[in-house]
Amino acid sequence: MKIIIVGCGRLGSGLATTLANDGNTITVICDDEKKFKRLPPDFKGTKILGVEFDKGNLEKAGIERADSLISCTESDDINALVARIARNYYRVPRVIARLYDQRKVDLYNALGIQIIATTRWGIARAKELLTFSHLENVMSIGNTPVEIVRITVSGMMAGNSIRDLFPVTDVQPIAISRGNQSFIPTRTTTLEAGDILYLSALDDTLQQVKRTLDL
Repeated sequence: MKIIIVGCGRLGSGLATTLANDGNTITVICDDEKKFKRLPPDFKGTKILGVEFDKGNLEKAGIERADSLISCTESDDINALVARIARNYYRVPRVIARLYDQRKVDLYNALGIQIIATTRWGIARAKELLTFSHLENVMSIGNTPVEIVRITVSGMMAGNSIRDLFPVTDVQPIAISRGNQSFIPTRTTTLEAGDILYLSALDDTLQQVKRTLDL
């Protein structure tokens, strides 16, 4: 996976080291060169020195092709800004922001941004969120309930149509984000690796969707 880590404090450097050792492609952006010393001498990733929310630095890090991004600087405001840029402009499939002020949790969640408070979760939880590739619940509608879910299409799923993977008619496609473009698919639309697929399904049917992803 291609993962961008914004900030190189204890969390950022620990994540970068752990994820790089697992074979992921890691790029770290930090505005303080001294903090790069937290990374091991044999760090396999890329280091970019500069302003964390600068568009040029983010594009140099390959944000247009990134699978995941975590912004874990010491500033909630910077983390929120970077996360929103990654989510809304570049359509990065998985975005996480480090949060110090717990009062902002609902705001971040409303923006579709995963939250991590390092005092509660730590490196292991951040790693889990960054690399998880199955299914995320976006929202529930009504008392039935109808679930809206977001699925990151893996290489194993690519080349299949939505109907091939989810033959149950109660599962309906809503949208696909592919690169920097989004469109409304049909059940015969062929999926590509890295697509972000949004589906609607009844809660009971959702269990079948989960079983398909587990397979």
